[in-house]
Amino acid sequence: MTLPGAALDLEHPDVPRSGPLGAAQRGLDVLNQVMGVASALAILGAGLVLTWEVVGRYFLGISSDWQDELSTFLLIVATFASASWTQARRGHVAIDALSHILPPRADRVRRVAADFCAFAFCAFFAWKSAQLLHEAWDEGQTTPSSWGPPLWIPYACMSAGMTLLAVQQLLQVLARPHRIQR
Repeated sequence: MTLPGAALDLEHPDVPRSGPLGAAQRGLDVLNQVMGVASALAILGAGLVLTWEVVGRYFLGISSDWQDELSTFLLIVATFASASWTQARRGHVAIDALSHILPPRADRVRRVAADFCAFAFCAFFAWKSAQLLHEAWDEGQTTPSSWGPPLWIPYACMSAGMTLLAVQQLLQVLARPHRIQR
């Protein structure tokens, strides 16, 4: 399944393309595309749910509390499902002020250090999310609302999304030293 415009930018040097890292990246690209579609559908669903909430409450006089939680869950899915896809394209916010004043080699070292720190943070976040998922599943935790959906749903999305993001960042960190030596 290939989405229009979803192929990685071949001019972008941060994504491994050959060897074992390239094979791992191609596998991750497939997962990223699936998660990207899930993210888009979740955003669409959240928009529909919130539109229904406005129409139902203000025009039809129907009051319910499930819309807020469902839209929150869908936005959590959208946020975490798209994180790795966005990282593969370097679409996350980056501050490049130092890149303009550092010598090129020092800037490349800075970028590797920043990527490794981001990887470490995301790996830690994924690990803690997995712990929350395990706890919510074991204890049967639900939200405190009258609808009470299970909390393992957002924690599973957080765990999956952050794990994929950490893997994407690790692939980029491992691929970068080969480019520094060129």
